[in-house]
Amino acid sequence: MRQHFKGNRVYFLDNLRTFMIFLVVLYHAGGVYESSGIWASFWIVDDPSTNHLAGILNIIIDIFVMPTVFFISGFFMPLSMEKRKGWAFLKSRFKRLIIPWIVAVLTLIPLYKIIFLYSRNLPQESWTTYFHWSNGIWNQNWLWFLPVLFIFDILYLLFSRANISISNITLKKAIWAIFLMGFIYSFCMSIFKFQGWTKTIFIDFQNERLFIYFMIFLLGSLCCKLKIFETDVTSKKLYIVVNCTAWIPINLYILVLINFFIRPDSFIFSEIVDRILLWLGFHLSLLCLLYLMVTTFRYYLNKQGKILKTLNENSYNVYIIHVIVIGCIAVIMLNTTIPSHLKYFTLAVSTWVISNLIVYFYRNLIKSIILTNK
Repeated sequence: MRQHFKGNRVYFLDNLRTFMIFLVVLYHAGGVYESSGIWASFWIVDDPSTNHLAGILNIIIDIFVMPTVFFISGFFMPLSMEKRKGWAFLKSRFKRLIIPWIVAVLTLIPLYKIIFLYSRNLPQESWTTYFHWSNGIWNQNWLWFLPVLFIFDILYLLFSRANISISNITLKKAIWAIFLMGFIYSFCMSIFKFQGWTKTIFIDFQNERLFIYFMIFLLGSLCCKLKIFETDVTSKKLYIVVNCTAWIPINLYILVLINFFIRPDSFIFSEIVDRILLWLGFHLSLLCLLYLMVTTFRYYLNKQGKILKTLNENSYNVYIIHVIVIGCIAVIMLNTTIPSHLKYFTLAVSTWVISNLIVYFYRNLIKSIILTNK
């Protein structure tokens, strides 16, 4: 079963990225209805009608969604650099990532605050406080991904210029290294209380996740260089085993994490042991779920029709606009008597559909304008 190429595209990874964007939408929709109260102070809309399902799903989604997106981005990096070298590569990535980021932080972040205040019946404030460098609460919010990925692109380019090659590393060694280094990194960040977000004008990142994301990004590029997905599948034994056992580290992680949240001064065993179990569960879950996502789409969704092609083309821009769409729809449902679970499902699906429609019609409008001006 070989990967299907069209130019430098790989169908199953394009499809996987589209599905990850849907899960990002589901995750952010869950922030409106989760019951822990963690999101209430900063999320775009805080609906008093909550449910536990949104919180549990968000914990699981948070483990693997962004690592999977970084893996896919890393996989396509060597292919992108084959087309463009040096400054041409950086210019294309700047145009792809930073220009949309600039437009978004100057337009969508102010819209975010408008909806945030309106949904809470709070008065609007001075216009100078509506930008990410002055709001003091959410900063870039979901847009953090764009400058972080741009920094990863720059680092990858520097590695290639310095002749630092990763293609002589076997996949098995790379996975073990990522697991061990990631565990040590997360554990140390946790023990020394460096958890949380670092927020600046240009880049926001989660302290305990940034290094892990970069390693997963490099893992993606390694899979491309080793042509991992061009080999025929001879056995599904590992896939079946991981499917049957992934629930163990996932449940371990959820159990310890919830205990830390509900009983912050009480431990299942001791603080050190609990933190070891927490990060063991997290990193094993991450690698299991990443493997399952990539392998499932490789086995069963390694193709592309007209609808999938359109959704794949939309996915990047859907990511950029979806939170504002969430806010608008969540405000409409805020004071209704719709059950919380139904609100949650409706918000996630309708946001994804409407965001895709907005992007689709926008892209076609731009195309028609370009054709008209020719």
